[in-house]
Amino acid sequence: MQLFRTKSVEQTLAETGDSKRKLVRNLNAWDLAVMGVAVAVGAGIFSVGAQAAAYHAGPAVILSFIIAGVVCGAAVMCYAEFASMIPVAGSAYTFTYTTIGEFVAWIIGWDLILEMLMAGAVIAKYWGVYLNDLFHLMGINFNTVFHFGFFTFDIAPLIIVTFFTVLLVLGTRLSARVDGALTVLKIAIVAFVVIVGFFYVKASNYTPFIPPAQPAGSVPGAAASGIMGQPLWQWATGLQPSIYGVGGILSGAALVFFAFIGFDVVATASEETKDPHKNVPRGIGLGMVLVTVLYILVAIVTTGMVSYKDLAKAASPSLATGFELVGATWAAKIISFGIVIGLTTVVMVLLLGLTRVVFAMSRDGLLPQQLSKVGKHGTPARLQIVLGVIVALVASCFDVGVLSDMVNIGTLSAFTLVAISVPIMRRKRPELPRAFRMPGNPWVPILIALANLWLMLNLSVLTWIRFVVWLLVGFAVYFGYSYRHSRLGNEELAADISDETKASIG
Repeated sequence: MQLFRTKSVEQTLAETGDSKRKLVRNLNAWDLAVMGVAVAVGAGIFSVGAQAAAYHAGPAVILSFIIAGVVCGAAVMCYAEFASMIPVAGSAYTFTYTTIGEFVAWIIGWDLILEMLMAGAVIAKYWGVYLNDLFHLMGINFNTVFHFGFFTFDIAPLIIVTFFTVLLVLGTRLSARVDGALTVLKIAIVAFVVIVGFFYVKASNYTPFIPPAQPAGSVPGAAASGIMGQPLWQWATGLQPSIYGVGGILSGAALVFFAFIGFDVVATASEETKDPHKNVPRGIGLGMVLVTVLYILVAIVTTGMVSYKDLAKAASPSLATGFELVGATWAAKIISFGIVIGLTTVVMVLLLGLTRVVFAMSRDGLLPQQLSKVGKHGTPARLQIVLGVIVALVASCFDVGVLSDMVNIGTLSAFTLVAISVPIMRRKRPELPRAFRMPGNPWVPILIALANLWLMLNLSVLTWIRFVVWLLVGFAVYFGYSYRHSRLGNEELAADISDETKASIG
């Protein structure tokens, strides 16, 4: 069995010339940067820094954000090298297909479907939760959740998913404009909250900057609950978890790293980007810098307003907690509005990314090829609607919050394999033009892969068990359908790239 058969770059690029399955290139570098900010800056910017400060690193959470930003930034630069060389939909799935082989590419594609499907449902669900909170804060007596006996249905996720599904069907450029306007508003809200917060900052709250290490059990809320809630590496080694100190900075980096997750989605839009060799690396890099700066500023304000010890006493530490502790309760309304706007843009980008990954896998025959046909607007309209319906129903009918960690492990597994693929492709096809080259090859990509693997080991035992079950289901689908219908395996792919396709890409 040819499980590791690889698709050549020429074959991959030639697929984009199929008029029935060809996406329209109408995005620029700024559109991609905004897309990155849109998906990475959501509710987490108002909470994850406070939680990391309270239970992991204290004021040194600022260093945690810098470490996480460097690791994530290095990982997405690996994506940028591939996207500048192979500007095709599918992101990590497509990149892995050309280097390691079809079976590993299938696993990555299957992981990305898990990541984006669950992330889209989880974020749409939380959008409804925070929308209801905003209604309550504003004194509006309305709830989007309806109860029918034992059945509960939330119309809020249905509304937001339907809205962006329609926009994405009408065109990626139109969706990007709406997304851009909302993202600018979101950044303005974050900037306003940060500026106001600086007036409440006290230098004494930054002391000690790196609190001395202590057992996690000594701080309520800091310790994982039970064996299933423990990080895998702690369960495997039998070590007792601790917080603060240098170790707390690193564990805090593992937590806040997930604030950056979503940048891989930007690479899925490579096939819809004008002059992708230049614009994709620029867009990813610019977006990454903006997000890192925003998160660091929020962390500085959060830890400067109140002591990390006071944050640790709160039931659910957040930036709003800091404002409440200094008596500025009015800020809760602004932060709640900012969260609703923030989550709105995240939903759109995740719906786009999910559709483009399934589109790429369908075009290769690993999923039914009917799914990869585009409509009159140059978008995979049928597929976008089908996936939108699935995300909306899952978010509206089920409690998906418990599965949010599945988003993290799906992303990190993709990050790891893309990083490994960089030196493989450099050795396999050194002659291919690369508008952007990841520096430090092969050692930097290998270190990036190890860093992402370490972050995966910090996820809970239960998350790993669910991940293994998802992979087993994926194996069944691959061997039951995909292997036999693969266009590469059936020798249906063109051997050479056409002049038309070269012109459209170059």
